[in-house]
This record gives sequence, C-alpha cells and structure tokens, in this order.
Amino acid sequence: MNFLAHLYLSGNDNEIKIGNFIADSVKGKAHQNFSPKIQQGILLHRKIDEFTDKHQITKELSLLLKSNYNRHSGVVIDVFYDHFLSYNWIKYSDIPIHTYIKNCHKILLKNFIILPAQVKTFLPIMIAKNRLLSYSNIDGLENALQLMAKYTSLPAESSFAIEVLNKNYQFINQQFLIFFDELILHVENELELYESKRDIKLETDKY
Repeated sequence: MNFLAHLYLSGNDNEIKIGNFIADSVKGKAHQNFSPKIQQGILLHRKIDEFTDKHQITKELSLLLKSNYNRHSGVVIDVFYDHFLSYNWIKYSDIPIHTYIKNCHKILLKNFIILPAQVKTFLPIMIAKNRLLSYSNIDGLENALQLMAKYTSLPAESSFAIEVLNKNYQFINQQFLIFFDELILHVENELELYESKRDIKLETDKY
C-alpha cells in the first residue's frame, strides 16, 4: 500500500498514523527508538505490506504490468491502490478527502522534530505538491510514477502503467474493493491483538 492507504488504515490515533507513515524509513529494530504507539504504527505498516504482497489479488493484478515492470509490478499496484482508495473515498470515510489529507499534514508537521531524516527531506515537498490528493486523478498518478522512476529503481514505464490502468479500470477497481475490505478486517484484528497483549502486560506489571 502507498501513503494514503497507510494513513487511513491507522484509524484515529495520531501516533499510529505517524508510525505507519514513517515506517519505510525505519529499518530493523530502530522502531524501538520511538514511543510505544509510534512503534505500533511502524509494525502495523509492516503487517499491512506483508498482507498486501501475499494477497492473491495483488499477485494477479501485478501480472498485468509484469511485461514492462517485472519484479517492480507490485510497487505500481500499490500506487494504483491509493488511486482507487481516493476514487472510492466516500465508501470508507465521512470526512472529505481533501480535509482528511490536510489533517494528516498537520499531524506530521506538528511532530516534524521526531521524524526520520529521510522523511524530513521529502515531507515538505509532498505537502507543497499535495501528492496524496494528486493520486486521485490519472495525471497525478502518472506524475508520481515518473518521479519514482527518476529517484528509485522503478522502470520508467509510466505511460505503459497508465495504459494498463485505463484499459482495465473497472476490473482493477472491483478487485481493489474486494481486497481492501479484507485488508481492513486484517488491520482491525491486528489492532485488537495489540491491545489485548498490552492489557495483559499492564495487568502482569501490577504484580
């Protein structure tokens, strides 16, 4: 999943949102340097990525891009997922998407001092360009893929990706809806499991 989906799946806890957002810049056991709730967000991010990568729908959709993206196909599908989350936003939230994103920006900027250096570098640009909202339209999506190709190992095949998206738009959307509902349930179970473990630890610590 990409940034918008990770933020959305964090629920209403600001620290979990922060952890989920910064997780790609926090390697190994470095998550232990943060507060418990931010740690939870980082670990939740990893669980989300694992679920997404192993899901049959992600694997099948990745095949649509394999000829030009090969092992990077899943990365593009992640970006597509953010697009379809935006496209179906009113199904998942009563808060208008532009308001939701603006609130997320405020949370991240308020906690700027604790963010990893890599996040501090790209966050101001991401906010200035309103990248999270730009995924909601095809031009913004293509621009995001072009930037990723410029600064990462992602192949420069954005035109091909958009062609595949347009050709299979309703099919990919239908598959996303099935997948995302399953992912939401998975995340809810993970959060409940974490709270249960925390409650047990608190009870144990009393004695």
